[in-house]
This record gives sequence, structure tokens and C-alpha cells, in this order.
Amino acid sequence: MKKAEMKEFVYSAIKTKGLCRMLFKYASCAFQYFPLQMSDKLFLAAKLDDFIIDGFSIRRFCDLTVVQLYEDKRNEIIKAEGILDDVAAPEMDITDWYSALLSLQKAEKNIIIEHESLIDDEEEFAIGRVEKVLKNKVLFKHFDADGVWQEELLEIPFSQITSITLGSRYVEIFSKYV
Repeated sequence: MKKAEMKEFVYSAIKTKGLCRMLFKYASCAFQYFPLQMSDKLFLAAKLDDFIIDGFSIRRFCDLTVVQLYEDKRNEIIKAEGILDDVAAPEMDITDWYSALLSLQKAEKNIIIEHESLIDDEEEFAIGRVEKVLKNKVLFKHFDADGVWQEELLEIPFSQITSITLGSRYVEIFSKYV
């Protein structure tokens, strides 16, 4: 499937609130997403994990390799359980990383920024908040695995960002204790 076809597929899934199976060039397993919003470069989706919406992800179309609709018992369960009844896309501009990060900075919420890779040594993970958005990078205030805020800001080039996670259980619960 070509990129243009994948974008059309995601657009259709947004309109029908369809659950999608998505594979990315840097991941060995599929993700389950309900696409909610898209631009030419990015899409915002609610992540489904064991029949629970676990936050939202912003990802790049250029990394997407496979997108398919789930057409199985899951859809019946999702409808019967009302899983999507109260799910709404966060108010934000996802034209590109610059506009998405500006929206997240205004929201003043903690997020996860990742550079994902099939090679473990190349993966990067940072949890914290956006301090400043520059032309081609973000200055990011982050905390470590012990919940200690780090003094030095991370400079993360937009080209290195493969995904941003917001509103997940991990982010929300960890953030209460830092």
C-alpha cells in the first residue's frame, strides 16, 4: 500500500471510528489505534490496550508501513462496552511537529517523546514537558526513572521524533509522583 492510500485509509477510519492495526518501520509488533485527527505529515490516535483507551499518540505517516481495519469480534466488544463513547481528540494543531509541540507546551502537561528503532542502542525515551519550541527542535524538561527532574534541558531535533504520547496511564500516574 502506498503512502497516499494509507492516508486515505486513515482518513476513512477517522470518519467511521474504525479500529486500525498499524505497523511502523521501527517496530516489530503492531499497534491498535483509533485514528482521530490527521494532517499531511502526522496523525493523532487513541491507543487501545486490552479494551482500554490508554492515552493518545501522535505519529508520522512516513513511518507507517501497514494499516488495516480490524474486522472481528473486537468491534462488537468495543461497541457493547462503550469504549469510544467518551473519547475525543485533544484540542491541538498537528500540522507538523512544530505546531503539535506548541499545542502541547500550551497544555502544560507531561508527555513522552520517543525515537523508536529496531536497534535497541538507537532508541531514545524522554518523559516530561515542553519548555520551548524552536524552528527544528524542542527543548524538553525531563525526569528520570526515579522521578527526579533533571536540570539540563534535552534538545530533541524534530527529525529524531517518531512519536509523542500524551494522556497515557504511565504518563498520568508517574506525573502525580514527581
